[in-house]
Amino acid sequence: MLVIGITGGVGAGKSSILKALEEHCNCKIVLADDVGNKVKEPGQKCYLQVVELLGKDILNDDLTINRMKMATKIFADAKILEQVNEIIHPAVEEYILQEIENERKKQEIDVFFLEAALLIEAGYTRYLDALWYIFSEKSVRIERLKASRGYSDEKIRQIMEQQMSDEEFRKYADVTLDNSNEFEKTFLQIQTECMRLGIWKN
Repeated sequence: MLVIGITGGVGAGKSSILKALEEHCNCKIVLADDVGNKVKEPGQKCYLQVVELLGKDILNDDLTINRMKMATKIFADAKILEQVNEIIHPAVEEYILQEIENERKKQEIDVFFLEAALLIEAGYTRYLDALWYIFSEKSVRIERLKASRGYSDEKIRQIMEQQMSDEEFRKYADVTLDNSNEFEKTFLQIQTECMRLGIWKN
């Protein structure tokens, strides 16, 4: 079983690529953001620690954590953001490694795809057989974010400034897929790489 990381800047179109991979590979796909939300659910590893740190006013009526309230608190204070990351990141890593181990034992899939915007920064490259970088021209990413998420120019600028540059991504990547144009062109790149690895199925 191969373990392949999928990363790229905001608006690069990673979701479309993962959808194609899901349809054409015998695979499991794990999104680090989803895991980050899962470990904060009531009864899960980080729930009580996060509530204790941020206060009960971040809770919804059903005692789940309100993501918007939590985000408002942590992004207003760099120290609190750091403390939350120290709680959540180890739990996310532990969960993902356990998922990889479980799939290795079952021997039912050909490839495990792990998607995360901060895959490199979080140190996951040491667990990967390959890292795929999804590239899109900056202007294309901006238009996508405005159309799909309604982001303002200022919000897009702030997010992009916090992420790695194209040059940095390419430095770590084993494969770069260009998703700047119509998806048919991207699809051919995905198919070519998957066939090279022997993980493509029609």
